[in-house]
Amino acid sequence: MKTISTYNFKGKRALIRVDFNVPLNKQTLEVTDATRIKAAVQTIKKVLNDGGSVVLMSHLGRPKNVPEPIFSLKNIVSTVEKELGQSISFASDCIGERAFEKSATLQPGEVLLLENLRFHQREKKGGEDFAELLSKHGDVYINDAFGTAHRAHASTTIVAKFFPEDKMFGYLIEKEIESVDKVLNSTQKPLTAIVGGAKVSSKITIITKLLDKVDSLIIGGGMAYTFAKALGGNVGNSLIEDDYIQTANEIIAEAKAKNVKLLIPADTVAADEFSDEAKTQVCNTNEIPDGWMGLDIGEGAAEAFKSEILASKLILWNGPMGVFEMNKFQKGTKEIALAVAEATEKGAFSLVGGGDSVAAVNKFDLGKRVSHVSTGGGAMLEYLEGKQLPGIAAILND
Repeated sequence: MKTISTYNFKGKRALIRVDFNVPLNKQTLEVTDATRIKAAVQTIKKVLNDGGSVVLMSHLGRPKNVPEPIFSLKNIVSTVEKELGQSISFASDCIGERAFEKSATLQPGEVLLLENLRFHQREKKGGEDFAELLSKHGDVYINDAFGTAHRAHASTTIVAKFFPEDKMFGYLIEKEIESVDKVLNSTQKPLTAIVGGAKVSSKITIITKLLDKVDSLIIGGGMAYTFAKALGGNVGNSLIEDDYIQTANEIIAEAKAKNVKLLIPADTVAADEFSDEAKTQVCNTNEIPDGWMGLDIGEGAAEAFKSEILASKLILWNGPMGVFEMNKFQKGTKEIALAVAEATEKGAFSLVGGGDSVAAVNKFDLGKRVSHVSTGGGAMLEYLEGKQLPGIAAILND
């Protein structure tokens, strides 16, 4: 398989699938978080520095298969230019005569951004005819969009067929694969996984997979209350999934059988309503009064979790400890984020992934203090679960 580091792009047009699905201000339509654009710069610069040209393609938001101004990639042109440090061209469609004229006349060092791929329904359907049209924009195909690698869409998977000899991963995807493989396959110990978020149901597969790998499993967020109830606790009005009580019990039993240390919050910051204005009290997680709901881990839980994290050599973090978007309930997530950063600085390898975990790391300005922040929430989880991602397979399979 060809790699981006060893490939010479001199005189080549590189068609790069990037993930520029970035958040925009609803009023001004300006980019509010350029993390994903920054993440693609290294790959783009490699092509340009070799003497090649670049055609960028991406989706943005969830348009209904027709052009919608609020989802136009024209809104991000100035941000892409700022991050690249040069002007770029924009094509008002991703296919069509004018778009092909623009890509065909690109000079070395120039960049063209195509309009939103999802303005065409054949993108999500994985239309081969649509993928073939996209392929006409380049001499070589680079997939650097890890966030969409779990989708068998035209631009992420099918288009690779038309570049049998000249297809590869960008630097971003290379690092994503390397980071997940390091967590799953390293012989370094101990390995601690921190799994949070609202629901057990959305994390069952990953938890089951991790029980074969980890030494310690920390459970936080809303899902912790289903575990607390499974253990016979009273969790008041906290978020629970009654249908998954038995599943939680099975996970508890499996962890014990596999000698995995399972940590569930001993104490909780409970509130009388789901609001930043709520009254709060700290109580044992298994003794939350009726009418109250757990919205963050307590200080005791935070200390126990931090101790486990600081003793680890490998750390995987997916999901917050509480409703960190509200100031009143952000402390637990912040404490865990700081612990992961501290452990990293002491030599541990840390992988943070999943939209809310990434948002938390960015909120507390700790992105540069962990080993790797994944750009793909769903893709990272599926890869950790051992599933074959179509966008990865399309490059690996000749």
